[in-house]
Amino acid sequence: MTAFNTVRTAIQKRMAYHRLKGELQNMPADIAIDLGMFREDAAEVASKAIYG
Repeated sequence: MTAFNTVRTAIQKRMAYHRLKGELQNMPADIAIDLGMFREDAAEVASKAIYG
């Protein structure tokens, strides 16, 4: 894998992380409760989903 591909992949993951984190933080409270999470956990959930 070239350095360019490594950087591109890292940027794509970072963008996906921020997009997912924002979506989780902005979801309605009743949906978050149904999913068994708090909106304050959005960063942790997004991190696990994107980075493993």
